[in-house]
Amino acid sequence: MGLLDSFEKGLERAVNSAFAKTFRSGLQPVEIASALRSELDKKAAIVTRDRVLAPNSFTVRLNPADAERMSALGSALTNELDEVVRAHAAKQGYSFPGPVSISLRTDDQVAAGTLGVDSVTAEGRVEWRAVVEISGRRHPLAQARTVIGRGSDADITIPDPGTSRKHVEVLWDGRSAMVRDLGSTNGSKLDGRQVAQSALANGQVITIGRTDIVFRLVPLAAPAQRVPRDDAATELYDFRGGGR
Repeated sequence: MGLLDSFEKGLERAVNSAFAKTFRSGLQPVEIASALRSELDKKAAIVTRDRVLAPNSFTVRLNPADAERMSALGSALTNELDEVVRAHAAKQGYSFPGPVSISLRTDDQVAAGTLGVDSVTAEGRVEWRAVVEISGRRHPLAQARTVIGRGSDADITIPDPGTSRKHVEVLWDGRSAMVRDLGSTNGSKLDGRQVAQSALANGQVITIGRTDIVFRLVPLAAPAQRVPRDDAATELYDFRGGGR
């Protein structure tokens, strides 16, 4: 299922069926999603071999009639658009310099059935908190070394007889993480593969015994600072003819 298909299905869940008549003609919500996705692809810039920077602050400009129709969806629409942008960036390997923000604005200069997208790179001070999820519960990694196992002397104790008293440790220095097996009896796995030690990425799953441990990085971001207007990028999208 494509991202836009997912968007449309999510939108159906998010809005009342009374809105169905509103979108039988004219600009469609999925077209806004398509424009944002295209904006990401066009403005993404290679910074290093491992980092592709994409704009993270978007203003969608709409004709007053289209804007009024979209406003009926309220926050449901912007929430879905936010998910589309994040999902597409993750799929393409893009990085954001700060929190993602999307706003819809009325613009008399935009023709009905079209839209304009202004995108900027907005820096934000982002702090990352490392956590592990075990059986739906999050455990913050408040120290550089966190030992996990069934023993009462482990930092995080799990009631799994298939694990050793001190089974694995997770190392976190505030920027990067590593998992290391502590000579356990049954070994440890990372994303299903046996591992002695390995770097940890957001979302990877450590398995010890029958217990899955999900490593996550949770952003704690301050409000973004927008770059000057002369660095902003503007794109116009015309869906009446299927082109720009």
